[in-house]
Amino acid sequence: MDYERRIDEETWRFIRTTGECYPDESEHLPIPEQRRAYEDMARHFRAPYPPQVKRQDFDIADIKLREYTAGSPTRTVLYLHGGGFVLGSLDSHTDICAEICAQTGYRVIAVDYRLAPEHKHPTMLNDAQIALNWVNQTYKEDIVLAGDSAGANLCAALAHQSRPNMSNILGQVLIYAVLGQDTSLPSYQEHAQAPMLTSKDIKTFQNLRCDGVLPENDPSFAPLSDTDFSGLPPTVLITADCDPVRDDSQLYCQKIQTAGGKAHWINEPGLVHGYLRARHSVRRAQESFERITVAIEALGQDIWPY
Repeated sequence: MDYERRIDEETWRFIRTTGECYPDESEHLPIPEQRRAYEDMARHFRAPYPPQVKRQDFDIADIKLREYTAGSPTRTVLYLHGGGFVLGSLDSHTDICAEICAQTGYRVIAVDYRLAPEHKHPTMLNDAQIALNWVNQTYKEDIVLAGDSAGANLCAALAHQSRPNMSNILGQVLIYAVLGQDTSLPSYQEHAQAPMLTSKDIKTFQNLRCDGVLPENDPSFAPLSDTDFSGLPPTVLITADCDPVRDDSQLYCQKIQTAGGKAHWINEPGLVHGYLRARHSVRRAQESFERITVAIEALGQDIWPY
């Protein structure tokens, strides 16, 4: 794959800077040290909060949540962070959540779900479900699900299992989502050695999530394995073109549309997995982030502009 031509210099600077934040051969470090390196990297790219955003931290059922508000919101975004189900925290994505709050005017609730390998599947999803139920009972507002990478997987799994009793989920916005297990899809082959995320990385994270024994035909693990895609909320999927998991989102979009639902897939040329952190330094990433916040805002208003 000729990434030198497909990826522009702004994005290459982001990729190089990200790499410089990690020690050599960081993938071989013990998990606690990998987490520290990830948090250091996130801190390097962290932007200041927009001045109108206020935050509050609290716990529910031993799960840490962080609330972002700007004014008097009438909608709530439940945000689930990425990090391969192994990395990430409230802090790693805090500026992203703050900017979503500022740009949409909605309340954003970020969830510090428990991580692998200490906590196996479906612990992360169970934590996300507890948070969703709490948001529903506490605010009694319409909800938009949003997340990136592993967090997008959890959002989709929530949407699938919440269909019978959560009619106030207005939509979901899934950013470079990990949704399936089919590594024969073209993007897994074409971008097996992509910058920022490789097919080997995905396998490593999934094995840690399940002790190496991956569930089969389990939509709570891989939403693409569901046999029923009807009744899902309107869904917007945003992918990086240079990313092994790109085609998961294309296939998920097709399955929802075939089942008669609303789904729209946006593929961002020249971008790589994890590009949300590049939104202040890479023009393509900035434009994509604007599309993401517009999608969240539109779904929160029960508008389908696609």
